[in-house]
Amino acid sequence: MDQLLALRVFVRIADAGSFAKAADSLNLPRSSVSKLLQDLEQHLGTKLVERSTRALTVTPEGEAYRDQALDLLASLEEMDLAARDARVKPRGKLRVDVGSSLANMIIVPALPNFRRRYPDLELLLGVNDRPVDLIGDGVDCVIRGGDLADTSLIGRRLCTLDFVTCATPAYLAEHGSPLHPTELEKDHLAVSYFFPKTGKALPMRYSRDDESFEINARAAISVSESTAQNEAILAGLGIGQIFDFSARPHFESGRLVPILQDWKQPSHPLHLVYPATRHPSAKLRAFADWAVEVFRRKDSHLD
Repeated sequence: MDQLLALRVFVRIADAGSFAKAADSLNLPRSSVSKLLQDLEQHLGTKLVERSTRALTVTPEGEAYRDQALDLLASLEEMDLAARDARVKPRGKLRVDVGSSLANMIIVPALPNFRRRYPDLELLLGVNDRPVDLIGDGVDCVIRGGDLADTSLIGRRLCTLDFVTCATPAYLAEHGSPLHPTELEKDHLAVSYFFPKTGKALPMRYSRDDESFEINARAAISVSESTAQNEAILAGLGIGQIFDFSARPHFESGRLVPILQDWKQPSHPLHLVYPATRHPSAKLRAFADWAVEVFRRKDSHLD
């Protein structure tokens, strides 16, 4: 038995909650994953995982062994990194998932700099607004908005994204420009964003002094992807609340007009996130450091 590989397999099974997901993320046959765990349990003389037709549960002995295995694997990776020549540039493939607006307007335009800096690192950029399973989908990290409530994740803050409300000049000429948030529900059509997983629409939020409103205006169209929401607003379909960084170029060109600017609108902290159980590799650290630089340069415009 390759005990080191068996340890890695067990940790991945425990994290993913599935033999199939563990096998896929490790690029191993499912039969090999099952056999390695079986050999490890036989070697230890104890059950690490309880299997049933419906669920997989890590035993108390397995939880304790997993914690020790994580420490050992992290130490081994640190030893490997220290033994390598520090001048060797990161290489290999790195899978990063990011929302479409951030990818198209911030990440992709800056990638020539990334390629010059890390020519041996191949970036697999998953561009979508759907939440991903970092373990099960084999993703190294994601760039994610919102507060980090999940304690199993580690996040590096990149910036804060502000929202603005806007519409085309033609739409406002036809329907009028609202002066109060409640007018959005009475007299206007919205271009709404809905969450792909739940189908629930994201309300537009406003506050001023001791007043606060959560507006669910009648939608002309609802989309589950941020770039499409921007395009629908630009098409004149209605009023939308979108990220300031994606609206600002259109404010400057005159294609969009900001409204309700005297009301405070939501902000979103943005983080680069990876699992707490995964010791960051050299290529992940390289991308994270680069992303921090990119968003720091943008931060004066985004905040």
